[in-house]
Parts: sequence; C-alpha cells; structure tokens
Amino acid sequence: MTERPSDDDVVSRPASSATVEAVPMTETGLERQEGRRVPRVQVFSWALWDWATQPFNSVITTFVFSVYLTSSLFLPADVAARGDGSAAHERGLADLSSGLGLAVGIGGLLIALLAPVLGQRSDATGRRKFWLAVTTGLIVLSMALMFFVVADAAYFWLGACLIAAGTVVSEIAGVNYNAMLVQVSTPRTVGRVSGLGWGFGYLGGIVMLTIVVVAQLSGWFGIPQDGGLNIRVVAVACAAWTVLFSLPIFLTVPEAPAAPRRTRVGFFRSYVELVRDIVRLYREARPTFWFLLASAVFRDGLAGVFTFGALIASVTFRFSFNEVIVFGIAANVVAGVSTILVGRLDDRFGARTIILVALGGLVATSVVVFVAHDAGAVVFWVFGLILCLFVGPAQAAARSFLARVTPAGREGEIFGLYATTGRAASFLSPLLWSVFISLLGAQFWGILGIAIVLAAGFVLMLFVRAPTHP
Repeated sequence: MTERPSDDDVVSRPASSATVEAVPMTETGLERQEGRRVPRVQVFSWALWDWATQPFNSVITTFVFSVYLTSSLFLPADVAARGDGSAAHERGLADLSSGLGLAVGIGGLLIALLAPVLGQRSDATGRRKFWLAVTTGLIVLSMALMFFVVADAAYFWLGACLIAAGTVVSEIAGVNYNAMLVQVSTPRTVGRVSGLGWGFGYLGGIVMLTIVVVAQLSGWFGIPQDGGLNIRVVAVACAAWTVLFSLPIFLTVPEAPAAPRRTRVGFFRSYVELVRDIVRLYREARPTFWFLLASAVFRDGLAGVFTFGALIASVTFRFSFNEVIVFGIAANVVAGVSTILVGRLDDRFGARTIILVALGGLVATSVVVFVAHDAGAVVFWVFGLILCLFVGPAQAAARSFLARVTPAGREGEIFGLYATTGRAASFLSPLLWSVFISLLGAQFWGILGIAIVLAAGFVLMLFVRAPTHP
C-alpha cells in the first residue's frame, strides 16, 4: 500500500508551559516500514480479526448477553414477583448492574498484571502470532461456556465471571493484535489501517446483531426460550463466528521476528526487566511514556460507554430487547462508518487532534443524556448515536498514535503497557458507575460517573505532545 505522504506524518507542535516536551526517540517500527509495499491481503486479513472478535464486544458484553444477565430473569424469585416499578425490583436490577461492573473491574486487575509481561515475552521470542492464536481460542471458549448460564439467579455470577474472563483474554489478545499493526502499515497509512480494523469490527457487530434480530423476529427458529436458551445459543454462535473469521490473519500475516538484543527470561524475572524498560522508555521515548498515562484514563471512559451503554438503554430509557438490538445495529453502523472515514483524517491532521475532538464530543453528549434522562427514549436514540460517532475514531486514533511512537522491536511490550495502564485505571468507570448507582439508588446516575472519567481523560490528553521524529 503506497500513498502520498500526509502533511502530518511528522508532527511538531509549539511548546508551552503546560505541555510535556518531546525528547529524541529511538527508531520506531513504523520508520522501518518506510517505503515498503504491504500486500493488501495482509492488511485486510489483519483488519478481519477485529470483525471476527467484535461479537464478544457488541453481542456479549454490550447489547445482548450483558442485558440478558442484568435483566429480571436473574432476580431472586421474591424480588421478581414484586413486579416492574417497585422499589425492590428497581434496586435488584441496579444490584445486577453493579455486580457485573464489579466482576469486569476485577478482571481489569488481571490484565494490568499480565499484559505487559506477556507482550514483552512475545517480542523477545518472535511468537506474537502464536500467542494471538492462543488467546483468540480462549475468547472462543469463554463464549461457548456461556451456553450453561441458565436464566436463574443462581447462575448470575457464572455469567458475570465468564464475561470478565473473556474480557481478560480479549485484552491480552489485543496486545499482540495491536502490535501487528506495525507489520501491516507504514508511517503514511497507519491511521487509515488502524481505522479500517476498528471499522471492520463495528461492521462485523452489525452483521451479528442483525442475525440476532432476524432470529428474534422469526421466533428464534423454533428454539425454546425457557431458561434463556435462545440467548445462550447466540453466545455459541458468536464463538463459531470468531473461529471462522479469525483464520485469515493466521494464514496470511507472517510471524514477527524476535526482537534483536532481547533475551528470554523467566516469567517472574520479566517483571524486573519490565521495570527497567519503563525507566528506559521514560528516558528515550518520552512521548510514548506520557501518552500511556493519559490514554489510560480516557480509554477506560470509552470502555464504560460500551460496557454499560445497552444497560442504560434497557433500564433507564426502558428499551425493549428488540429495541436494544436495533439500536445496537444502528450504533455499529454509525461507529463503523465514522471510524473508517476519520482514519484518513488521522493520517492528515494527526491522531492527537482526532482524540481531543472525539473526547470533547463524548463528554458533551454524555452530559446531555444524563440531564435529559426523563425525556424519553428519543433522547437516547439521538444522543446515543451521536456518542457512537466519537467512540470509534478515538479508539483507532489512540492505537495509531502509539504505533507512531513505539520503538522498533518493542511493539508487544509497549502495547502490553498500553493495556496495563488502561487496566490500571480500568476500575474508574466500573467503580464510579457502581458507586453512583449504589449511593443514589437509580441507574441513570451511572452516566455521570462515565462522563467524569471521559472529562479527566480529555484534560490529561491536553498535556501530551505528538513527537518530533528524526
């Protein structure tokens, strides 16, 4: 893929007293790709992995299985019998939402501990694609096991733990997948390739959610709905989807070579090496260091939007199951198209600009949704879709920004730190979501908690400079 260099391939911004100063960097992996023609089949195969694994995010954690798990089907029988609208019923639904947030938050701690070390080891051994295959298989397993989450209060924590476990292996898989971005892009194309991957993911979510809607309208093709069997079958279908569409990346994208001058050490010794590498990162790649810190907060806010978005639609805005699914389809269309289009703006104007604009839009729109929560479902239809305009571009631009500033041969480690710093802050959205709901007794207060995290991320990103490359 060869295209005209954009004006923003090399960015130098005026210094200010409130801005972190860039320092000279070692050569980045993208700089080694300069002038290389990447086969299109590798680019599209890489992007298709996002398509393959998106059902875990869109169907499982956002629009279908999480909604199923936090519905009245999982309330204790005595609470469910009191009926919709009673104080005990509302409190019970809030407790289910809070419990799911707790499970996901604990999973985040595991990601923080494991991601950078596993990324470091994949760099040193040159087995990045191998570990992507292993963790992709574990994502499939977590979804397949959801078949056993029967609609009963006794199975709530099984479902919550499977979602949390799937989140852990999904994030670790993403470390190696994101590191492979450098293998399939160049400094001129990294923004659009990153956007293509995120866009494919959203579009894959559309197709899978559409299948769910068709199944619902057809009476689930005769599948009994007792015990939530229809939803449990959907989880198995998502597992099969991931297996099918993740194959191309393993067949066409070559394995990354082992990083030069990196020796393999024992697992626990890896943590000692990690501390040394972080100190070296601060000294030699300062923009990378500060971006990891700033992105930790705003990415947790983005995760909160998707983790709890469907729950807000279902509980606060009283969407029916079908309405949640239809909204999910519309949301993925908006997010997918905007992400692919904005990827080209990333290559032209810079990832930092895209991130700041997106975060500003997210904060403003979240506040509107919070303030107007009593105005009816139309509020969420309009402003929920506006939220989706910004989420995908922010995610894709964050990935391309980091790829631009990552020293060569350390992609797995740096993207592992990217996951870790994000998960070090991953308690923020689930915690504020749960605390606001628990203290104030209504789900809509959780919206304010997510908005606060996004606003904090926006402020921190103002202090990050794009680097000056040699």
